[in-house]
Amino acid sequence: MTKAFSSLIGCHNRKYSLQGGNDASKIMSRCLRVAVVGAGAAGLCAAQHVLSRQNTFSPPVVYELTNQVGGTWVYEERVGSHDNSQSIHSSMYRNLRTNLPKEVMMFPDFPFDQHLPSFLPHQEVLHYLERYSQQYGITPHIQFETKVEEVKPVTMEMEEGKVTWEVTSSGGQHGWRTETFDAVFVCSGHYSDPHLPSIPGLENFKGTLLHSHSYRCPESFAGQSVVVLGAGASGLDISIELAGVQAQVTLSHGRPPLRFPLPPQVQQAPPVSRVLEDGAVQFVDGGVARPQVLLLCTGYNLSFPFLGGAALGLQTICPFLHFHTQVQFALAVLEGVVSLPSPAEMEEEVRREMERNMAEGVEPRHLLKMDSAQWGYYQTLARMGGFRPPPPVTQSLYEEVWRQRQNHPQKYRQLNYRLISDIEWEVLEVQPEREVNWERGIETER
Repeated sequence: MTKAFSSLIGCHNRKYSLQGGNDASKIMSRCLRVAVVGAGAAGLCAAQHVLSRQNTFSPPVVYELTNQVGGTWVYEERVGSHDNSQSIHSSMYRNLRTNLPKEVMMFPDFPFDQHLPSFLPHQEVLHYLERYSQQYGITPHIQFETKVEEVKPVTMEMEEGKVTWEVTSSGGQHGWRTETFDAVFVCSGHYSDPHLPSIPGLENFKGTLLHSHSYRCPESFAGQSVVVLGAGASGLDISIELAGVQAQVTLSHGRPPLRFPLPPQVQQAPPVSRVLEDGAVQFVDGGVARPQVLLLCTGYNLSFPFLGGAALGLQTICPFLHFHTQVQFALAVLEGVVSLPSPAEMEEEVRREMERNMAEGVEPRHLLKMDSAQWGYYQTLARMGGFRPPPPVTQSLYEEVWRQRQNHPQKYRQLNYRLISDIEWEVLEVQPEREVNWERGIETER
């Protein structure tokens, strides 16, 4: 429970709620007003569950910066800013396919179309979220092209267990406006503020410097030399894409050397230590490269400027399931089904766990990574909140796909799966293997 709930109910999509030690029954004489910031997957999930509890909650007010639902799953060819000067939110690149199968990725109460393959292009995920919004009647409650400027508490009546929040927004149909809510679900994601590592001499680099947030397609890098910094999901995927257009890729990372086969155009190197005065890139082992492109696949900052500096979150999770579980727990708190400990008790538990993790060698920037701990976390939230936990088959298939991805990063998406029961899954037909002629960058079936 340590990562989850104090006054800030936790996810990389934040949820403000009642403080600990609450007696929610004292404010249940009227329907609660809930705001939701963001109409991506997490925001739509929050709105759906609020709408399903009409005896407790008024219809939500959903604030969405853009003109459509989908959040990070909306592909935008442009980079930088929209015509209205707002920054491009999405980090989606043109050829992205999910690295989780739809059988694991789905909201448990809203499966993907069965005819789709397990691993989906981003367009299908966006279509899924659009259908989800329509199915549950969420769209009428969304204020599009509306920016949340500030979220702040305006009353904190701890004796009565109540916190009231003011949300100030701009744009859309209402212009500048402030409304008051009993709770705010902050579901604005964390794939919009690129993390730029501190590399000495980076200003000396003379080639093309970009973050993966601004990467869209490989063709503009055809035949060039590229150092890709970071071997996470995006770094590895993009490196393989670049190899397909005959780029010469140096995949620079601090992990143990990757043992699975990579295209011959992709060579591994240790982390970058600095950029020399002549623009050359030096690695920690003393090696030097002179790439035309330095592509930073170095993750994102957890940034919530409208919260006055709050920047917390959870990473490495099964996202849609995570949202589905946390939202139900948060609503159980608001409904009075769950009583939280006092804020002091929760802060102390957080402090102890952080100290324990750091003593075990966990880096500060990884303190909120859940990895395998997510499954016990979901079980705990479901037990306390009185709702159905994820079935064991979800964890089982998630872990199988993780193993496949580690061993066969170019082939694991060829598999299709089917859920048989809450505890069983099976592999369906294997899609035709797409063999890449790395000298010509052409894919063929075989």
